[in-house]
Amino acid sequence: MNNVNSTFRYKIIRFLSQPYPFYYQGKNLLIISGLLFVMTFLFNYIFEPFNVNIPEHKLNYFWISFIHACSPSVIIGFFSLYKSTSKTEENWNVRKEILLISAFLLLVGIAQFLIRDVIYNNPNNWSWRYLFEEIRNTFLVGTLFAIFLISLNYNRLNTKHVKNANAINFSGKVVKNAANSNVFIKTQVKGDAFNLNLETLLFAKAEGNYVELYLNENRINRVIKRITLKELETTLKQHQYIIKTHRSYLVNLHYVKSVVGNAQGYKLQLYNYDEKIPVSRNRTQEFDALVTRI
Repeated sequence: MNNVNSTFRYKIIRFLSQPYPFYYQGKNLLIISGLLFVMTFLFNYIFEPFNVNIPEHKLNYFWISFIHACSPSVIIGFFSLYKSTSKTEENWNVRKEILLISAFLLLVGIAQFLIRDVIYNNPNNWSWRYLFEEIRNTFLVGTLFAIFLISLNYNRLNTKHVKNANAINFSGKVVKNAANSNVFIKTQVKGDAFNLNLETLLFAKAEGNYVELYLNENRINRVIKRITLKELETTLKQHQYIIKTHRSYLVNLHYVKSVVGNAQGYKLQLYNYDEKIPVSRNRTQEFDALVTRI
C-alpha cells in the first residue's frame, strides 16, 4: 500500500513539475480574456447553474450573465501590466499555472461579491455568507474550466512538439574538422582570454556573468570562464551550428544525438553527455529551421 501511495505521489509531483507555456502576455492574453468572457457568459446564461431568488434581480438575467462574465475578463486583463522575463516563461510549469489560476479564481470570487449590489436587491449582500458563497461558486465552475483547458492545451502542445521532434533526424549530422574551429575568445578580464576549439564544445551554460563550457576532450571537462552567454553568442554567431536553445544554453548541433518533445519545447540528448539540454518553446521554430540547413 505504501508503495502504491509513493508511486501515486511521484506521478503527481512529476506532472506538476512538467513544463507549461506562459501565455499571459500580448495576443495570447487577449485570446484568453475573450475566451473566458464567452465561456462564462454562455455557462451562466444557458445553464443557470446556481439557484437565486428571481424577485431579487435588479436586471434582466441576460445582463446579469453579461456582468458576471465581465469580471474574470477584466481581472485577467490586468495581467498585461506584468512584464514577464524570459526566465519566467522558460521556467513556467503546471504547478505555477495551477497556483496562478487559484489566485485568479479567488480574485474573481471577491469581484463577484463586490458587484452583488448592482445585480441583487438583497439587504444581506455584504454578508460573510455571500462572500463565501461567491468564492465557492467561482472555484466550483472555474476549477472545471481550468482542468479542461489546461489538460487540453497541455496535450495539444505536447503532441505538437513530440511530433515535430520525432521528425528531426540527426543521424549522420556529427561533423568533424569544421572550418575555423579554433576561435579566440575575449573575456571581461583581458588576461583570461582563451582559444576555444569548437570541435570539442558540447554546450555552454550561463551562470550569471560566467559561462560553463562543457568540452569533449576524451572525457567531459567543465571549464568556467568570466564571460556572459550573450558575449559568447556574439563571438560565435558566424558558426551556424552553435545556437542558443534557451536563455541559459548555447549548444553545438554537431553533438546532438536525438530530440524529444514536451509541452514547453524540446529536450536535446547529446553524445557523451547524460543530461538533456532544453530548447524553449519560443525557439523551436528557429531550431527546426537551423537543423534543416546543418
